[in-house]
Amino acid sequence: MSRFLTLLVILLVLQLTACLGSDTQSMLHPVSLSAERIAGLWWFMLAVLGGVTLAVFVLLFLGMRLRGRPPGGSTGFVVAGGIIVPALILVILLVVALRTTVALKPAPGTFTIQVIGHQWWWEVRYPEWGIVTANEIHVPVGMDVRLEVWSADVIHSFWVPRLHGKIDLLPDIVNPFSIRADRPGEYRGQCAEFCGTQHAKMAFLVVAMPPAEFEAWVDERRMPPEPPADPALILGHDAFFEAQCHACHAIRGTAAVGKVGPDLTHLGSRLTLGAGEIPNTLGNLQGWIANPQAIKPGNLMPRNYLPPKDLHAIATYLESLK
Repeated sequence: MSRFLTLLVILLVLQLTACLGSDTQSMLHPVSLSAERIAGLWWFMLAVLGGVTLAVFVLLFLGMRLRGRPPGGSTGFVVAGGIIVPALILVILLVVALRTTVALKPAPGTFTIQVIGHQWWWEVRYPEWGIVTANEIHVPVGMDVRLEVWSADVIHSFWVPRLHGKIDLLPDIVNPFSIRADRPGEYRGQCAEFCGTQHAKMAFLVVAMPPAEFEAWVDERRMPPEPPADPALILGHDAFFEAQCHACHAIRGTAAVGKVGPDLTHLGSRLTLGAGEIPNTLGNLQGWIANPQAIKPGNLMPRNYLPPKDLHAIATYLESLK
């Protein structure tokens, strides 16, 4: 008996230790009240269902030891242990879950961000300021932000585990949502609904900034990048249009107004490329432009057979768009 219980305790400790691992994308490391409520519900359910599992194993062990003389041995024991107690536990779990669900209703928000899911990237709009970006959502710390989410193609699911629960993105149907970060940081999000071959590589970042830094970020992003003056950047600007990149991408302040792919205005200030797939460096950007299918097979951007000089010039120009 003692060895059996010791083994169960060891297994339980190992499981709980695994739950406290990396906080990169973990609902068990909340940084908002909504995420704390979800994590609290998870821990409560784990404790209750863990206790039920332990009780079942103990009764199973006793039944094996008593060899045909199970504890209780009466109809009342079967009714209480098989019907009344499980029903009571389920009712308690239901009530607690419903209370959490009600508490998670979307907050009004100080401003609105629109998030549109694509295969396989995220379009992010700030309609109040006319800002359009991709795969990064910048928010001020300590403020509720209203989200309006929908899909441009198939069903996606928006999930930032450390900030909130999940919300589906449906084609042509706007779902309201809200997020709030109570600590500055970069919080990884993920599409949580299978949406095609690169579903697992459809990530994004929520960047929570102090309010003053967020205001500065907004002021910078409201203005289009300065026209290139350096000869190398002018060469990249011209190569960008000669390669027909503007047919799919937009850069505010230029003749590029494409809407198929992500808006590239201020691309150089973004942290990642390919919806969180690779860090945004000059070398990675050149690799992405040249052969995006090698990094993210199935995405809509084709391989580009560019001369090395043009490839480097375009990447240098795009990296300058801060």
